[in-house]
Amino acid sequence: MTHTPTPAEMAPLIDHTALKPDTDEATVRRVVTEALTHSFAAVCINPRWVTLVAAELAGSPVKTCTVVGFPLGASTTAAKLAETVEAVQLGAQEVDMVVDIAAANAGDQSYVAAQIRALADAAHAGGAILKVILETALLSESAKTLVCQAAEAAGADFVKTSTGFAGGGATLADITLMHSLVGGRLGIKASGGVRSYDDAVAMVSAGATRIGASSSLDIVEHRDSSTSGAAGDY
Repeated sequence: MTHTPTPAEMAPLIDHTALKPDTDEATVRRVVTEALTHSFAAVCINPRWVTLVAAELAGSPVKTCTVVGFPLGASTTAAKLAETVEAVQLGAQEVDMVVDIAAANAGDQSYVAAQIRALADAAHAGGAILKVILETALLSESAKTLVCQAAEAAGADFVKTSTGFAGGGATLADITLMHSLVGGRLGIKASGGVRSYDDAVAMVSAGATRIGASSSLDIVEHRDSSTSGAAGDY
């Protein structure tokens, strides 16, 4: 990256995120309003809220994003596929799926790739894109490489670091690795622990093309976040 984005220029790179299990309608509506005000890339919410968010964002450039197999990644391919199909039917334009972590760590690239391909095909059939969440805190280095390669081979659109629920988030080392593997061909989303403008700039400098954050306002207003890093915080 030769140009350091200003806080305002960072906004179109941010998925404004509300994925805690106790997120209520008032919070979802607030997040939507904030995303429209700041022209964030997307609002990322649990599937329960896709219909509401899609309706509120209709006609705007802000995308509706949801999650599949979240946060464990241990659902069957059929279950993840059903979630994906329903989400797209309800209005999701971006789907963030959690990879099968055990399969990745076991080196089962064929299973990982087949699952990603099924979901990518379903998302694309409905005009949506697919992001593959690695959950980097739980993967070996070789498994991270395997998932990035499988995601590209299977037609995914992005790779993404973390759910925010596994005790570890995006690191510069992981973003650098992901960029070395798929940069320029797939998008790279840094999520988990990106809570300030300086954090976001560091991630973009390392190769991230999208930021997942619940502290989005802290980023675009260039202020320190008091977020404690509890599970579900991005």
